[in-house]
Amino acid sequence: MTEQPWIIVGYVNVLPYIKEFAPGSVIVVDEPDVIRKRDVKKALEGAGMLRELIEWEYQLPGAADEFHNTYPGLAPAVVAPLVEYATPFAARLAERYGVPGAGAGASQIMRDKSLLRRVSRAAGVLNPASAEVASPQEVREFAAAHPGSLVLKPANRQASVGTKVLHGLDGLDDAWAECISQDEGSFVPDRERELRMLIEQFVRGDEFSVELLVHEGEVLFSNVTGKMLYPGPRPIERGHTVPAAGIPDELSELMVAQTETVIRSVGFGSGIVHCEWIVSDGRPYLVECAGRFPGDGIPMLIEEAYRINLAGAFYEVMQGRRPEGLPQRAAGGAAVRFMDAAPGEVVSVDGADEAARLPGVLSLSMHLEPGDTVNELRSSWDRVGSVMTRGATSEEALRNAEAVVDAIRITTA
Repeated sequence: MTEQPWIIVGYVNVLPYIKEFAPGSVIVVDEPDVIRKRDVKKALEGAGMLRELIEWEYQLPGAADEFHNTYPGLAPAVVAPLVEYATPFAARLAERYGVPGAGAGASQIMRDKSLLRRVSRAAGVLNPASAEVASPQEVREFAAAHPGSLVLKPANRQASVGTKVLHGLDGLDDAWAECISQDEGSFVPDRERELRMLIEQFVRGDEFSVELLVHEGEVLFSNVTGKMLYPGPRPIERGHTVPAAGIPDELSELMVAQTETVIRSVGFGSGIVHCEWIVSDGRPYLVECAGRFPGDGIPMLIEEAYRINLAGAFYEVMQGRRPEGLPQRAAGGAAVRFMDAAPGEVVSVDGADEAARLPGVLSLSMHLEPGDTVNELRSSWDRVGSVMTRGATSEEALRNAEAVVDAIRITTA
């Protein structure tokens, strides 16, 4: 057991396999309800990296300070969040223990989409027109002043939960009821949580994300990820390419520069940043920005494309060190593509074994068996499987991924 533990906030299923964790080094902190619903105790049984699992209602006000006062002698070497809702707690806890982190102020701004728009807009970052709304009537008032398509979404949720594009106001009351009715299942505590809604102008364009590794405000590594969405009114990711396929270097450099402006505007300290953009007429508009690892397997795609140990570099930064020799350009390409399935009861899943042997496959994850139910796509949690692939270029990696998806047949009734 190491003397200085690493505190990791928020359980993810890859946690026991992160090779940077020494035996007996990790204290995992998570919400009691999440630990129960996701059976985290069982998932961590026998995990050599585990020092202790602490149940803590970390999403409540003052939770980090209460934790620090309850465990004043921990003296951790690292405090890091692995899920979106953990970022404010981890940032404040890092401050209390005196170790590197995003900064509590920066993290609070980045967790609040409405506040982030105000702060980044003041720093010169392009943002769509946006307003907090508490009723369909307030949406109508915003629409009268901002003609065109709109986006209704929460200011304080994750994974596209409660987000919908409105191309008109017909059926607005139903859309409102649908968006404020949110079920994140086992990923959130059971207690009631504040919900604040935003209405924004819809920006039409290609979507991207920028990932930065930041050491005390200095950017050490950057990547631009290309994003593909499922068709329909919900902006749910269908796939990603790393680095972004088919865009000029000038656009990549512009998005990285704008992301640097965002993190300066909030005063971000140390950690990973995942910032989403829509590019319209060559101009990037900010969607949102998170102070944590991206989801959807993007970290693995980055590690494959750049031949980099991104997780290792991150944990060096979180210990106050400055890793050297990080690549500035990708050595190849990588892609992830999520499966397509019609809503209904699963009758059969065919072709997965053969598809897994196609060229370039890094991993294939399927969550379906006959008798399971495929839900309508309302958030990222409703996706049913994914494939990760490599290629000499991002375009080749994406072609490899599409070939796998095409080879798998999911039949629903």
